[in-house]
Amino acid sequence: MIRALLVDLDGTLAETEELHREAFNRVFQERGLPLHWDQDTYARLLRITGGKERIARALEACPDCPRLDAGTVAEVHRRKTEVYQSLLWEKEVALRPGVVRVLTEAKEAGLTLALCTTTDPKGAATFLEAAGLSPFFDLVLAGDAVPRKKPYPAIFLLARELLGLQGPEGIVLEDSEPGLQAGVGAGFPVVVTPSFYTRDHNFRRATALLPHLGEPGRPAPVLQGPRQGEKVVVDRLYLEEVAAWWSI
Repeated sequence: MIRALLVDLDGTLAETEELHREAFNRVFQERGLPLHWDQDTYARLLRITGGKERIARALEACPDCPRLDAGTVAEVHRRKTEVYQSLLWEKEVALRPGVVRVLTEAKEAGLTLALCTTTDPKGAATFLEAAGLSPFFDLVLAGDAVPRKKPYPAIFLLARELLGLQGPEGIVLEDSEPGLQAGVGAGFPVVVTPSFYTRDHNFRRATALLPHLGEPGRPAPVLQGPRQGEKVVVDRLYLEEVAAWWSI
């Protein structure tokens, strides 16, 4: 039944948000902007998808900040992406449990893998290269690939169109409430594995909710969805269960 996995990047594949936060703060200091995002501030801003959008919102709420036009905000964000790319090579970012195994099993089973992320395309490409994941993905949709970012479903609708998918033929892997809303809005079942910054998000609409994808010897408790209350290692068979559960 499943033909494709539509996979988010930040927080889903790896806990990359701390590198993004560090990159933002370095560039704010470099540009003389009176902004510094601690973890609490960044957690709130993550409910706004897109780096340029977060910068613009923070500037609007900062009485001591200059009023920057959209072009200047985009330039600040481009510099942030450069810093983030450098950090990806400087610091080892561990992939979340089960990620490599699930992607490998999906690829071996002939599934199409699509990366669907609001991260800038250059940052996404650098992450995939640094993490050794580039060979897995057949389609990469990133940054401004669509005009309206998550929680709007546009990026998943585009993937659906390009891959010719029906609802249960694709499964979305996400870590955040905006991502969940986008996947649901596009008509896909969504498996959520909350990340460090999204643990307090509302995931009631998730088809399946687990703390991570699990590994042999380290199964993940199912908090919501098929086999709730059990511990599983998410694999092709479990994903088929998720699709069937969603279809009922």
